[in-house]
Amino acid sequence: MNCIIIEDEIPAQRILKNYIRKIPDLNILASFQTATLANEYLKQEPADVVLLDINLPDISGIDFIKTVKKPPQIIITTAYPEFAVDSFELTTIVDYLVKPFSFDRFLKAISKAENRINHQEKAQKKAIFLNIDKTIHKVYVEDILYIESDRNYVTFFTQNKKLSVIDSLKKWAEILSPKQFIQIHKSYIINIKKIEKYSGSSVFINKQKLPLGRTYKNSFSESINSSKN
Repeated sequence: MNCIIIEDEIPAQRILKNYIRKIPDLNILASFQTATLANEYLKQEPADVVLLDINLPDISGIDFIKTVKKPPQIIITTAYPEFAVDSFELTTIVDYLVKPFSFDRFLKAISKAENRINHQEKAQKKAIFLNIDKTIHKVYVEDILYIESDRNYVTFFTQNKKLSVIDSLKKWAEILSPKQFIQIHKSYIINIKKIEKYSGSSVFINKQKLPLGRTYKNSFSESINSSKN
């Protein structure tokens, strides 16, 4: 797991860094004394866990969490136990450590964060099963790049696989989540997370140029704008 520290007191930063070094699977990316600098960093470099002080010189740790669009798992590290009740109203907060805290207590908080991350990853790893020549193939939904229809067949493209089955594109348009999969042409459904770039009439996924049909342009634009929020 990758983490960052947001803590304005240098001695407190040192303690956290020493604790982090004792955990083999925990890697520190950066440390900050202000939430503003940390927020700019997170826009470019995502972290799994943030070790966050509440009393910061620019904005409070709680207000900082509310400004991050997709916040990582948050572990509060503070000298103020009275904020604990309010902080746990925010679902991204995993644990609340009151200074001074021991390494054992810190390790427990990190374990909570790791368990939550693992649970989320498993939840995202939904799979479909395709029957091809009497052999069942498991395909993780997250790995699908796009689906192509050709007469009575649909072909599922992933980074490493190309699997064709007798089926209809309409069926899969109804099965797959519209938040992630959108139809861009009468013959194509794409995974919006896999888009590399697009123009007025084309969408590029895995270096493949796919056509963007005229009747699908409005719904495509709406999906793109929605995914940015």
